Amino acid sequence: MSGRLSNATFAELPPEVLVPRYDRKSVASGIVHLGVGAFHRAHQAAYVDACLADGESDWGIVGVSLRSPDTRDALKPQDGLYTLAIRDSAGERLQVIGSIQSLLVAPEDPGAVLAALTDPRIRIVTLTITEKAYLRAADGTLDSAHPDIVHDLANPGSPKTAHGFLAESLARRRAAGTSPFTVLCCDNLPANGATLHRLLIEFAKLRDAQTGSGDQLLAGHVADEVAFPSSMVDRIVPATTDTDRARIAGELGIDDAWPVMTEPFRQWVIEDRFPAGRPAWEKFGVAMVEDVGPFEDMKLRLLNGAHSGIAYLGLLSGHATVDRAFADPSIRQFVDALWQEAIPTLPQDAGLDTSAYTAELAARFSNTALAHRTAQIANDGSQKLPQRIVASALARLEAGLLPEHLSLVVAAWIAACAARGKTLPESHFTDPLDAALGDLFGRNPPTAEMTAAVFDLAGFAKGHLERRKLIEFVATHLVHFKHGNPKLALAALGIGNESGTAG
Repeated sequence: MSGRLSNATFAELPPEVLVPRYDRKSVASGIVHLGVGAFHRAHQAAYVDACLADGESDWGIVGVSLRSPDTRDALKPQDGLYTLAIRDSAGERLQVIGSIQSLLVAPEDPGAVLAALTDPRIRIVTLTITEKAYLRAADGTLDSAHPDIVHDLANPGSPKTAHGFLAESLARRRAAGTSPFTVLCCDNLPANGATLHRLLIEFAKLRDAQTGSGDQLLAGHVADEVAFPSSMVDRIVPATTDTDRARIAGELGIDDAWPVMTEPFRQWVIEDRFPAGRPAWEKFGVAMVEDVGPFEDMKLRLLNGAHSGIAYLGLLSGHATVDRAFADPSIRQFVDALWQEAIPTLPQDAGLDTSAYTAELAARFSNTALAHRTAQIANDGSQKLPQRIVASALARLEAGLLPEHLSLVVAAWIAACAARGKTLPESHFTDPLDAALGDLFGRNPPTAEMTAAVFDLAGFAKGHLERRKLIEFVATHLVHFKHGNPKLALAALGIGNESGTAG
């Protein structure tokens, strides 16, 4: 290798590598992104890169890491450039993305992040901070007792959370007479824009009460003056490995410290409410709509729900990647049945083509080039399953239908959590409830009697009339996960046989 990817070297890359077709020095930043991880770099940043290449030079991105400096440390020496490797079974296409103009690390310099957020040129703030970073209590409200929330209320000028940064910057913009930015959530939350809006109003009310701000209530400003359109995002982005880095470096002829792997498919559906303006994303395939809800439900319940099922059954069956798990006839049969249970819970008058969508998902799950790790998808199940699986299961019970396959996914999650340190490596995947689940399980395999306690810990279906029935379904399945092996559980649904093949 000779050198490293940067502004000074990207023009020397092989001609088959796509590079930014615009003058990066002329780009002004109009977006701050919180949570600048791999998914953002494969998805939103790539869409913005296309807009910059189309002449919209005022939409560059300031990337903010709320926790780790790893992304900044990798990309700052590269002037924010990185390689997007778009892979399928037919091959790989490399593209250098140049939309990230600068990178900040919030714990190191919260003042710099607030300065970026209060810059009048910033008109949109996007977020991919993962479900758990929204700091919700079991009932979905803001966890006001969380130490980071307590810190941010006491120290508004040096926040730690997305809530704290958004609230303080909006307060400063208001005091300066600067119009508020639009907040665009891109995480897998139901009605993600409305959800974040509600959480931030809750935070602002606590802040107003603590500061005694009188008539100048921030909560009212957030409620009435700040736009929070909901969005739905979709693109599979596996974790980058050292093998990926070495292969990409060989293709480029120079080093890239953190390339991103992804699939050809991408989707972004956004509610079109941007008072301060936005890029012309629709030119590049983004669907700007009035209501994102039906698209969001389809993606959460069919793609993300199937992903969770594949992840936990795959781990328990010894499959390290999605394509290998999906190639297992028993798991493939299970996913097909899971889709048939989930589809009737979707809006029936929204014009959704579920047959075409699930066929496309099957092709994506079969992509052998991605090596999407089941352990990666398995992380944070207690935060993901409520919208991916539990909501569909409850909807079926409300309609008088059985959630047999949906409820098995919850049981598989419990069994996989309990299998760590036994048939699975100790830290194979993580969950915010790990300590509590460890205390509950001890050294014993999970039992049907533990199911209700797990539901209590996770807040699954809290207060729902069908909660007891769902617990009974999960408990029944859990009995069949003997020593963490899913074969008996699947066989009880008529799937597979003792050899694990379809029958």
